[in-house]
Amino acid sequence: MKKIVLLLAVAITAVSCASISNTKKSDELQWESLFNGKDLNDWVVKINKHEVNDNFANTFRVEDGLLTVSYDGYENFDEKYGHIAYKKPYSYYLLRIEYRFHGDQVAGGPGWAFRNSGAMLHGQDPFTMLKNQDFPISIEGQFLGGDGTNERSTSNLCTPGTNVVLDGELYTPHCVNSSSETFHGDQWVQAEFLVLGDSIVHHIVEGDTVLTYEKPQIGGGGVDFFDEKVKEDGKLLSSGYIYLQSESHPVDFRKVEILDLEPYKNNPEKMNEILAKVREQKQ
Repeated sequence: MKKIVLLLAVAITAVSCASISNTKKSDELQWESLFNGKDLNDWVVKINKHEVNDNFANTFRVEDGLLTVSYDGYENFDEKYGHIAYKKPYSYYLLRIEYRFHGDQVAGGPGWAFRNSGAMLHGQDPFTMLKNQDFPISIEGQFLGGDGTNERSTSNLCTPGTNVVLDGELYTPHCVNSSSETFHGDQWVQAEFLVLGDSIVHHIVEGDTVLTYEKPQIGGGGVDFFDEKVKEDGKLLSSGYIYLQSESHPVDFRKVEILDLEPYKNNPEKMNEILAKVREQKQ
């Protein structure tokens, strides 16, 4: 298995550095749309200070074919950090998301959450989150929008209740910036995450690989009021749920799709072939 992981890491690094975001979908590649553009029936909502599937103030909704995070029903944000999880976990996959920030941050939102959202990877089962738990134990691909002036990278890494190995060493601070450019205004941004179980993860923005790390695992802080039985520090994260986030700034998602690579995890030759097709089938 170690040899397979090493082969995949080498091959996938090469593929991910190509412009894999500019590709056509193919039936053979079996892309799956997690968001159907009509409803949230396949998703599970968890908002801090509320029970699972209590979608407080209709925070997560579908409008004009978009999965929208809205706060028009809030008087004050009051640390109601929210997450919406797809109904089943994944392990080996390529996730593609298109998002945009817009409008004004809701009253009471923290300064750091201005134009801030994210995709939580390898997240805990949403039904194991406690009522007052603020974030799922997970690896976060953090989405940030610019303020019109200052540089602000996106697809950063944050680690609520987790750690990773970065540049060969265990990385324990909560967040690390990617090498992406800044995206100001309300423009759509395409972010991708190439996730290979507990071996390696690549963050990709508009076709450029902007961050790579290895061995995602439970550990550290950055999450409060969790069930201690769920937080098994040191346990490698080989799979988990995919969440989208609400952190006090309106955000839309128009594409959430996945290429499930699980069937090929023990077949590096086939894995390379599938990822080569992703790279080659450019628009």
